[in-house]
Amino acid sequence: MFGRVTMMKFGYMGVRYKETPLAVRELVSFTDTKKTELFDKMQRIGVKQCMVLSTCNRSEIFFFYNGEIVIDQVYRCYEECFPGTDIRPCLQGSGGREALVYLFRVAAGLESLVLGEDQILGQVAESLEFSQLMGMAGKELNKVVRDAIRCAKRIKEEYRISEQPLSVSYVGVRRLAEVMGAGRSFAGHRVLVIGSGRTAELALVYLREYGPDRIYVCSRTMRRAGRLREQFPELVVIPYEERYRFLPECDVVLSATASPHLVVVREEYERQAASGEGIPRYFLDLAAPRDIDRRLEDLPEVRMIDLDSLQEITEQNRRERERLAGESVTLIRQAVAETEEWFHISRMDGTIESLQKRCRDIVEDSCAYLDRKLDLGGRERKIVKKVLNASLQRLLREPIQELKQLDSEEEQEEYREMIQRLFATEGDGNA
Repeated sequence: MFGRVTMMKFGYMGVRYKETPLAVRELVSFTDTKKTELFDKMQRIGVKQCMVLSTCNRSEIFFFYNGEIVIDQVYRCYEECFPGTDIRPCLQGSGGREALVYLFRVAAGLESLVLGEDQILGQVAESLEFSQLMGMAGKELNKVVRDAIRCAKRIKEEYRISEQPLSVSYVGVRRLAEVMGAGRSFAGHRVLVIGSGRTAELALVYLREYGPDRIYVCSRTMRRAGRLREQFPELVVIPYEERYRFLPECDVVLSATASPHLVVVREEYERQAASGEGIPRYFLDLAAPRDIDRRLEDLPEVRMIDLDSLQEITEQNRRERERLAGESVTLIRQAVAETEEWFHISRMDGTIESLQKRCRDIVEDSCAYLDRKLDLGGRERKIVKKVLNASLQRLLREPIQELKQLDSEEEQEEYREMIQRLFATEGDGNA
């Protein structure tokens, strides 16, 4: 999984929802204290750059290592943060290009439980910020994570994967607006919401965006309905038993309960709620089993939307997300190649800097010597220093370009050692 090499290499390790059950993921969640503990352990084994990405679906570390680091040591650092937890069988990891591609996919939401979701992008950025704060993000980690974030933003802009809605509540409310011909506004409409669970709560979030004139909520559990009102102060909470009495005031009914029985039946609707004026009334049934009597569809004024029709739309959106995600892989491949090229060139940065430092030292020594031997004025001294520096930089220009274009790590190492011997430069610390 990892190779022992002389150059610094990128790797990742951790647990994620694909291979690890929630009960285990909950045990290995990294708090800020745990992150700091891990950083201390990693530094003790020689890892100086590390980032922890810990969410409800993953707890992974991304780091740079070299040939002197035994990967088993990294495993132990991770495990020791959670004593008494047998997580070794769940730990996944990789190094090099595979690890780079994985980070780019994570940032783009392609490794998320909800394909293409945007929240992970902010979580990656926050993880890098914490590593920077703790002094665990050097030039290389900053580069690779920022490149991954930049690529993810480009995918978000060009492919808009997350704009294909998968939430039944969202799809339902949007479909309701289409059927009503209401565009982006429910102005002039009143809504009755039956239920107070999570589905109803999400539906209320989306309903509120359309701005209906009034929203009534009823639930068998008034306490839960009351909690919804704390979140949505504009709601009017009514007793569950009064739902039919308020139906004539509402031309939109949204139901999302866990009831095993119908909560709106045709007979009661016709007896208490039917307008008798042919005014359209729209029912959105988000419950399984159904909340709304299917026989209401036979009434001329009723328009019904239920889970069967919504699930077809949701499935189409899911397939579209998968198609867009597949297309975005090409962009990730290109971005990773650019990052790898930067790493390849940057391996010689220390050697190039040592050559340039040698030149600066020569210029300073030469100027000091000339200053002692010649009576140079301030302007003349600046000109001499500038000419000397330009001449030496010109001498170095082509060798530096050659160093940047070396094709293999072996060649880079050979040139590095040769330059160190020929020019008596200091080691650059990359090997």
